[in-house]
Amino acid sequence: MSAHAAIRIFPFQSRVVSSKTPGMEKETGPAAAIREFVRWSITPPQSYAVYLICLFLVAGLSFYVGTLKPKKPIGLGPPPVSAPRN
Repeated sequence: MSAHAAIRIFPFQSRVVSSKTPGMEKETGPAAAIREFVRWSITPPQSYAVYLICLFLVAGLSFYVGTLKPKKPIGLGPPPVSAPRN
């Protein structure tokens, strides 16, 4: 495929970004920290560890929630007389 065919397929102009173009490296704040953590965590070696940690967290929380006892309703008196008895 020639360069002219590529230009017809992709009509936008590609421009060269110089090294003097200000980047996003100087961002600060909580949004930048979260974005940097996500960028770090999706690279292959870290992504396996992040997946396993999330898997263990979901399994642990599911187990914990399953072991909770439901609270009995407060303020309800004895059942009415017309209620069936076992």
